[in-house]
Amino acid sequence: MINADTVIVNNVADFGAKADGKTDSSTAFLKAWAASCSSSKASTIYVPKKKYLIGPTIFLGPCKSSKITFRIDGILIAPDFKQMKSSVENWLKFDRVKGVSIIGGVLDGRGSSLYSCKLAKKACPRGPTSLGIFSSDDVTVQNLSSLNPKMFHIVVLASKNIFLDGVKIRAPEDSLNTDGIHVGKSTNVRVLNTGIKTGDDCISVGPGTENLWIERVTCGPGHGISIGSLGMGLEEEGVQNVTVKDVEFTGTQNGVRIKSWGRPSKGFVKGVVFKHAVMNNVHNPIVIDQNYCPQHEGCPGQHSGVQIRDVTFGNIKGTSASQVAMKFDCSDINPCKGIHVENIKLVYRLPQKQGEQQKPKPTESYCRNVKGITLGSVFPLLTC
Repeated sequence: MINADTVIVNNVADFGAKADGKTDSSTAFLKAWAASCSSSKASTIYVPKKKYLIGPTIFLGPCKSSKITFRIDGILIAPDFKQMKSSVENWLKFDRVKGVSIIGGVLDGRGSSLYSCKLAKKACPRGPTSLGIFSSDDVTVQNLSSLNPKMFHIVVLASKNIFLDGVKIRAPEDSLNTDGIHVGKSTNVRVLNTGIKTGDDCISVGPGTENLWIERVTCGPGHGISIGSLGMGLEEEGVQNVTVKDVEFTGTQNGVRIKSWGRPSKGFVKGVVFKHAVMNNVHNPIVIDQNYCPQHEGCPGQHSGVQIRDVTFGNIKGTSASQVAMKFDCSDINPCKGIHVENIKLVYRLPQKQGEQQKPKPTESYCRNVKGITLGSVFPLLTC
């Protein structure tokens, strides 16, 4: 432990962490955390530029100081899924902390063997999220890279004032359930300057999310940026005040999407803005789907109770990989209200062989159960 400019520095190596990528250093990391958490002074937990194997670990607060920096210059490596209990939901979890900054470094979730297990439809565990931020306040994650998680990359739950900036997220296109960033039951979350390539939603937004700002994000491969799925339960919190702007999607399944289960719910979505988005060969660029029901189980014949209102789609352009570039499939019992669409230009490009030249073709739109829609310059034409 050294003292520099009144900031305590706790180097994990000084607490016994082995930089061989093979020896479990969980205890050493927890000892470094305990030293910082128990001090009233500002401190840094330092991870040198080497590889460290660390098992499922909870960094638990509250701490005496609200100025703790986790400075990672190295790579943190997760155990193989066969070496972890199937009940583990988070690999690295920050719980009930305040004023923590996680800066730099790489989280290697080592999810490849679990992906293979799931794709082969064997009996596999669900797998843990790589980084969980739970019941916390004033947390910054900056310039962190997340590779191949066993489940989600990053989850923010029941937290407020969370800032994610310059994060890099990578997983194969066929990796199952590897959402890039999931936000739920949280307020004042910002995601900026982030590049996401993964096998599921680039960013997913769950119930109870309020004041979420997403800006300068690239997505692809992946399933797009999705609010939902919502309405799984009857008593569910709503989603409100979400802004998604200056984003780019390349080869994704969806672009910007709101989806809810076709079943009763008291949930809602309101005050959402999607603007300044570029679509590059996106299968479903703009989607509202209130009839979500995988395998048609648990909701046949039912209609979504989630109320969707006051949503803006503006300045969205690019190419669609399907002819229906804009789809609003709203609930029979709770039609979408106050949908504003302007400055949309989406063209359809059929799959083409290498070197083949092809002119873009007109796209189409689909609209059902929408009230109070207002239109600016829109292509494809939308008649609701």
